[in-house]
Amino acid sequence: MGRMQDKAVVVTGAAHGIGRATAMLFAAEGARLIINDVNEAALEIVRAEIAAGAQVRGVVGDVSDSKDAAAMIAACVDAYQSIDVLVANAGIIPELDVLNATAEDFDHVMAVDGRGMFLTCKFAVEAMLKTGGGAIVCLSSISGEAGQKGQAVYGPAKFVASGITKHLAVELATRAIRVNAVAPGTIATEAVRKLSVDYIAGVKAMHPMARLGQPEEVAQAILFLASDAASFITGVVLPVDGGYLAQ
Repeated sequence: MGRMQDKAVVVTGAAHGIGRATAMLFAAEGARLIINDVNEAALEIVRAEIAAGAQVRGVVGDVSDSKDAAAMIAACVDAYQSIDVLVANAGIIPELDVLNATAEDFDHVMAVDGRGMFLTCKFAVEAMLKTGGGAIVCLSSISGEAGQKGQAVYGPAKFVASGITKHLAVELATRAIRVNAVAPGTIATEAVRKLSVDYIAGVKAMHPMARLGQPEEVAQAILFLASDAASFITGVVLPVDGGYLAQ
């Protein structure tokens, strides 16, 4: 019996990186999955890989679009009669400082990383309340817990993620819904590899463990927070950061 055995789980942003690693791990732990991404081709590759050993459906959609966000939660309820876990992972990571970021940049990142997280949490909570509760794990960041250079747009969006986590945790604590988050350090995802070499080298050196994290390491923390092993934990933003925030 896996730690997610027969639980109905939605993972957003599941085509790459932390989302993909989380979907793969949850599948191995017995989850029944709805995986989401805006990249249909990449999502299908992940879906096909998971389908060899677990129940999974792919739902293409933009979490910042209210109809799309509602549809991915509805797909889970339609397929599995409930939603037990939401992993609100979808996000974008531009490398922008305050001088080269535009208003449009800010709006786009806030739409995906902020509004998108709010919408998926909102619709998941509505569904969870009908079936006795559940667990939500949001993706924040070290940039959502402390200031960093070159993250004048992404960082504030991740402060929104941390804020959503804490406020919903308190709001829903007596309604059998736990809400937690992970705050990854710099993780070796496809999105991070697209950032400048100088930026990656500089951030890597700031981590006391002197390396980048791996998506699978973050997925393990997400699994713990989503599982029954964390039954008395809510409102936590758990660093998975090689010691970055301990400095």
